[in-house]
Amino acid sequence: MVGERPSLLIISYSPLYRDARLLRQIRHFTPDYDVTTCGYGQAPEGVVDHIRIPDDIIYWHKDRKAMIARLYQRAYDTAPVTRWLRERLTPGQFDVILANDVDTVPLAVTLEPRGGVHADLHEFSSRQKEESRIWRWAVAPYYRHLVRRWVTRADSATTVGEGLARQYQSEFGVACGVVVNAPPYAELSPAPVSWPPRLVHAGNGVAARLEVMLEAMSQVTNGSSLDLYLIDQGNGYVPALRERFADSDRVRIHDPVPTAEIVSTLNAYDAGVYSLPPISFNFRWAMPNKFFDFVQARLALVIGPSPEMAGLVEKHHLGVVAQDFTPEAFAAAINALTPQALAAAKAASDKAARVLCAEEQVHGWAEPVAALAARAQR
Repeated sequence: MVGERPSLLIISYSPLYRDARLLRQIRHFTPDYDVTTCGYGQAPEGVVDHIRIPDDIIYWHKDRKAMIARLYQRAYDTAPVTRWLRERLTPGQFDVILANDVDTVPLAVTLEPRGGVHADLHEFSSRQKEESRIWRWAVAPYYRHLVRRWVTRADSATTVGEGLARQYQSEFGVACGVVVNAPPYAELSPAPVSWPPRLVHAGNGVAARLEVMLEAMSQVTNGSSLDLYLIDQGNGYVPALRERFADSDRVRIHDPVPTAEIVSTLNAYDAGVYSLPPISFNFRWAMPNKFFDFVQARLALVIGPSPEMAGLVEKHHLGVVAQDFTPEAFAAAINALTPQALAAAKAASDKAARVLCAEEQVHGWAEPVAALAARAQR
């Protein structure tokens, strides 16, 4: 009825209460919409209802025979998570559905929300693990099917970066807006520059994302130190790093800090560092949370030449881009730092933080969802 708050289902096959991108969606929409969430784990704050997927229902489990036979729609429809949710969700129940990642879009479309479906595509799904031959042969065609048949039927879409948006348009004809993974604006000022520079990185403890930087530190000549706040992936890599650098005065391994404390923790440092070798399409075009955490922490940035990240560093004068993805090039970028350059880059981050923040980026979701909600009221 006119005058009532629109009903919005936000669905993601992730633990919503600790998924930073999902929490930004939920926090933005709960003041003006009756938000129901669907995902793993406990209910996020502020929602009117939460459909909690049982932990023992693994969303990526599919009928292996159907996948081998390339009966992709059957594989989707018979997946345990699909069947479980279809028993609990009614077509026409919501005004708008905000479907996160390709996996949720077919379900969202078939639930026929009155206003329509907005798809938020966090990765380029069919090329997510393309470095794996098994993925390219067995899984990528399944995701291409979902995009061609279902994402093309969503009423609007967003993704995390310009490179992914261009590829969705050119390969599938899906027009995507861009909402980068920026945290909320932080009321901080740049900390005074220290010398030698104090470098920092926070994220998952994954060798492919860390080894270039770690190897570079042995070639750094300006006395820089590197602190890493790492999330242990349970594969033995982080414990091995602790042992490897136990006696180092240049590299220190720390436990991770809670999401809400990352930016304030980083603020004490001089430069955020990241070099992500382009071993896959999604790695090449990555625009990770940590990039924007560095900006909100008012740090200088030292990064590898990933096109999306390098473009923002150069546009906003945020720091140094290495010439290539080798440890030698990354060490050279660190060695090029000066106190004056660090101070200028930190001041530039302070200015860019007003733009590269969640409060500005959420418009990319707010406007299409509002348009669909208005349609539902007609």
